[in-house]
Amino acid sequence: MKLLGCWLALLLGLLSWSGVQAEPAGPTHIRLASEVWEDDTEADGSGLAWDILRQVFEPAGVLLAIQSVPYTRSIGLVQRGEADAWVGSYRDEIDRGVIYPRWHYDADQITALGLAERPAPTLDTLGAAQLVWMRGYAFQRYLPDLKNYREIQRDSDIPRMLLYHRADFYIDSRAEVEAVLEQAADPTRFRITPATSLPLYLGFADNPRGRALARLFDQRMDELVKRGSLRAVFARWQQPYPFE
Repeated sequence: MKLLGCWLALLLGLLSWSGVQAEPAGPTHIRLASEVWEDDTEADGSGLAWDILRQVFEPAGVLLAIQSVPYTRSIGLVQRGEADAWVGSYRDEIDRGVIYPRWHYDADQITALGLAERPAPTLDTLGAAQLVWMRGYAFQRYLPDLKNYREIQRDSDIPRMLLYHRADFYIDSRAEVEAVLEQAADPTRFRITPATSLPLYLGFADNPRGRALARLFDQRMDELVKRGSLRAVFARWQQPYPFE
């Protein structure tokens, strides 16, 4: 009996040591930083992007922890490791302290806002136009042969800039352009022209936690897109499905 007791004590000790040395579990939450975009990344957690990302992460046991901040600050939080990922990046938009997954989660419908009296622009003619967009966006990387462009701080100035010919077109996503147009005294003076579609990504922190979450994101997107599970989410928000 004494020998049996020693063996039991040794076995319990080994099990206890094994439990201490076990590999830590993966992240149980993901810290997501995003600017507030209407019907997409609302501060209250509603919106298309949040619904997509819940479908991606929550069935895998990872809850969303949302922080609403300006876009450029969301990038800084990720680069400093204070957030795990930011929402709404274009591929390789930032090349320091971040990593990009294989999969995008949505696509931006990029449009040009200009005076209705001007000829409607195309991707080819935009290169010669005087363009403006909000600070922090790098459309010159994704639209071909742009020569004249600058970033601005306030979208409230845009209708006036176009009316007084200080810019030919304002470039942004469809939703943002429509929001700017609502500020115009006479919206009929302007026209919105589709330009292109750009995939939207999460930009993950380049650290062990960020890399683990990026791998999980790609694994889950492989499954969800294969099954068509996200179609209902896009249909509910009346947005085009970007994974055809």
